[in-house]
Amino acid sequence: MSSNPEYIELSSFDPGAQGVNRESSASPSFNLTPRQVGLVLSRLGVISEDNLKDNEDQFTPEAWNIPPESEYMLNKINDLSTDKAIGILRDAIVEHRGDVNFLHEDYLLLERLVHSAPVEESSSSDKIDVDEVSETQIQEEFQTFLKSSKHKQYLKIVDWNLQVRLEAALIAYHSPYPEIRAITDPYDDPSIPVDTFRVYAIGLFWTLIGSIVNNFFVHRLPSIRLGSHTIQLLLYPSGKLWEKAIPYHTSIRLFGYDIDLNPGPWTYKEMMLSTIIYSGASGTPYSVYNIVVMKLDRFYGLKWVSWTFQILLALSTQCLGFGFAGIMRKVCIYPAKALWPTILPTIALNRALMKSEVTGSDAPIYGWKISRYSFFCIAFLGSFFYNWIPAYFFKALSTFNWPTWFNSKSVHLTNITGSLEGLGLNPFPSLDWNILEGAGCLTIPFYTYANQYLGSLLAFGVILIVYYTNTSWTGYLKINSNQLFNDKGDVFKVHDILDDNNHFDNGKYQKVGPPYFSAANLVLYGAYFCLYPFAILYHVATEWESMKSGFVNTWKSLTNFRKSDNIFGRDFNDPHCKMMANYEETPNWWFTMILLLSTLFALLCVTLYPTETPVWGIFFTIGINFLFLIPLTTIASVTGFSFGLNVLVELIVGYAIPNSGLALVTLKAYGYNIDSQASNYITDQKLAHYTKLPPRAIFKGQLMATLLNVFVALVVTNWQLENIEDFCDPHQKDKMTCPGDTTYFFSSVQYGVIGPSKVFSGLYPILKWCFLLGAILVIPCAWFKKYGPPKFTRYFQPTIIIGGFLLYAPYNMSYFTGGFYLSYIFMYHIKKNYLAWWEKYNYVLTSALSAGVAVSALMIFFVVQYSHASLHWWGNEINTLGVEGGHGITTWLPVSTSPDGYIGLRKGHFP
Repeated sequence: MSSNPEYIELSSFDPGAQGVNRESSASPSFNLTPRQVGLVLSRLGVISEDNLKDNEDQFTPEAWNIPPESEYMLNKINDLSTDKAIGILRDAIVEHRGDVNFLHEDYLLLERLVHSAPVEESSSSDKIDVDEVSETQIQEEFQTFLKSSKHKQYLKIVDWNLQVRLEAALIAYHSPYPEIRAITDPYDDPSIPVDTFRVYAIGLFWTLIGSIVNNFFVHRLPSIRLGSHTIQLLLYPSGKLWEKAIPYHTSIRLFGYDIDLNPGPWTYKEMMLSTIIYSGASGTPYSVYNIVVMKLDRFYGLKWVSWTFQILLALSTQCLGFGFAGIMRKVCIYPAKALWPTILPTIALNRALMKSEVTGSDAPIYGWKISRYSFFCIAFLGSFFYNWIPAYFFKALSTFNWPTWFNSKSVHLTNITGSLEGLGLNPFPSLDWNILEGAGCLTIPFYTYANQYLGSLLAFGVILIVYYTNTSWTGYLKINSNQLFNDKGDVFKVHDILDDNNHFDNGKYQKVGPPYFSAANLVLYGAYFCLYPFAILYHVATEWESMKSGFVNTWKSLTNFRKSDNIFGRDFNDPHCKMMANYEETPNWWFTMILLLSTLFALLCVTLYPTETPVWGIFFTIGINFLFLIPLTTIASVTGFSFGLNVLVELIVGYAIPNSGLALVTLKAYGYNIDSQASNYITDQKLAHYTKLPPRAIFKGQLMATLLNVFVALVVTNWQLENIEDFCDPHQKDKMTCPGDTTYFFSSVQYGVIGPSKVFSGLYPILKWCFLLGAILVIPCAWFKKYGPPKFTRYFQPTIIIGGFLLYAPYNMSYFTGGFYLSYIFMYHIKKNYLAWWEKYNYVLTSALSAGVAVSALMIFFVVQYSHASLHWWGNEINTLGVEGGHGITTWLPVSTSPDGYIGLRKGHFP
């Protein structure tokens, strides 16, 4: 650098020293004043605006160590001509018009920069024209915003030539989204070891451990699991121990290949790949519920459920989604708009653990000089120790239902404010991070959380109306429950309407009668039936071009299955796609073969075994998942909101194959799990995309981990079925009560054995009209989205609002209100006013808090709860007193006061 104190000279940046993959041509030198360097560093989040103001004349090479990623961006700004920069900004204005994740103030800045261009600069560009918005309109909107914002000096145009190239460089060489800039680098070094033997050894070892723990405790209430954040804390010392224990470049010969056991230091990319290997198989295979429900005597008790059937079922349900994920890459991985907000904390934690801040770390961010790693350690320890309070010592702070304490015997007070039995209207409902973070308050965008919370408020009102008008006898039942009830208001016992072979017995049914919904459950199912047609039609109406492009790209991936389809940098010009062009893409035919093989396994399941399921059912579930896959994954990739197809599949299968619970559970496994697993695998591939991991390494790691997880799950489940006494009993001594399996069985009886034709035609005919309501709602919502005031329509997401209705039965508003406050503070206020701090610490904070809770929960279970060392005192018992604990009168209307002493349809008139 220059010794001239007035200028910092940026000559050729050394890519080798910083692991940067750059063009071979040398970059010309470019002089910047210290003030200009400060402006760039401030925009990049290296320093904060207050630091810039206090030290505006001190940005000299001697005073500051510029981080390598900042120096890289400064060189890109150097290489970028003003004319090209204007073209980039014009394209960005068109591309990100209406993009809810693109900061609105940044969008206004781009418009102002382009409108402020000198005539000779503006006219020389042949790029797409900007919106026909006058400079006066832009200035008025910008000034309105500026009054409500602070600490964003970069929004003021003080050096047009520099700022136009700076903003263009961020878009063209990094990312237009601060979320992505906060957790990724603008360059990549393909020579960093990643696809190493130790990655698979360490990753699969912890996958084995995690699969055993997660699959064993999934049947427990509450469940215990090793999440990805917890495993990351174990992967880091495992990699470092391997690095230290085995001499460098120790090789073994295996299958004719020389394998390097220790290529050097445990790298950031190795850490990320091992994390992805684990996360791809961290969940319990959905087919485990099928096996428990089919084999256990208290459910169907089938004797023909062999190991071969279980393997075919588990592999086909898990791997069909894997095959779908491969053909969705062009839709939900390559596009820059596909952020997948839920995965960003995983990358942030990986960076905090692996990447030291050796340069620029002494630059304070609004007075904060602590490194990401130190911040993580402090937050993790704080979360670990604090979680003992709401989880063990003072449980009332977890479900903090303090309004009910004023009168614990009041049904109406509990109905409105109760956290356990009510709808949870409570301004301060929890001090437990495990509950506060349940909906991703520091992960998903604030507009997503706000839309969903608005939906929950509307649902709150609808449920109250349904309940207190006693619609469909709901006033005689608990207001917010996912259980089914009989005509006496007791929990419905499904075996009362089954014969000795667990088949539907119409004679018994005519004596017992059908099951009945609570008010919240009734509204929830109505919302589901409304959501399915709405989600498809609304996104076709408002985003037809992107939807059409998605289907075309998916079809091309299916038809061109023999090609590798390496389109990085060709069809997708996102900087991260260009960096990924250095790696061989996974061929489409690999995914297609998995898709075909999985389909074959599924067909064998229904043809070789008495599942009462026709062959067309398999193709139906695959088809309906394919139809919904693009809108579902598109919504999730942008907003972080997702929903499953389980209810829709249950309804259709129940009508098509009446009185067969076995057919329903079989097809439900495929109907729900295909899209669910596809989203899971897609998010892992997006993790690899952001962290520049070879796609073929991800494919191998995901596939091996999936196969390992399937076989571990089957072994664990069969052992539990044969060795755990009273398995799935509501009073099982070790809390192995199987809540998920029980719900699975109830659903199979309700929609399969009894059938939706009885439930909906005779009991709840209004639910059928919810499909029509969903279709009709598309018209006003699409009109408002297109013609309404932009400041409202920009963040208007009606699909997510309807999704807010799904937050009940058994959950309620108390699980989301506290998170709403935190989402506003961190994802809106701090992000808007303290962007540099948010970029550096936000995702590290949520990762640390979640990891602390997970480790603490495991220790509490194994050290305290497993030995039945409970604390009995007021602070652990007050939240379960009275109606909240199920004591006394828990419903508004006593069943004894109903006509003939029972509720529902009159006997002899059951559907």
